[in-house]
Amino acid sequence: MEPSAGGRKERPKPREPAARLEKAKQKSAQQELKQRQRAEIYALNRVMTELEQQQFDSFCKQMQASGE
Repeated sequence: MEPSAGGRKERPKPREPAARLEKAKQKSAQQELKQRQRAEIYALNRVMTELEQQQFDSFCKQMQASGE
């Protein structure tokens, strides 16, 4: 009998560099997507805020004109 044959469990093989590289690419792509979505949300928020201000200004002018 060989002493190393039965007593030890085989360790799983470490990840291959290709698999690690692929995972890093996916993570990077996910971060870029999040960053782009965040930038789009901020841009949309800015546009909506400007539109809201324009509508409010228009409403104020309309109320002043009807009050005079």
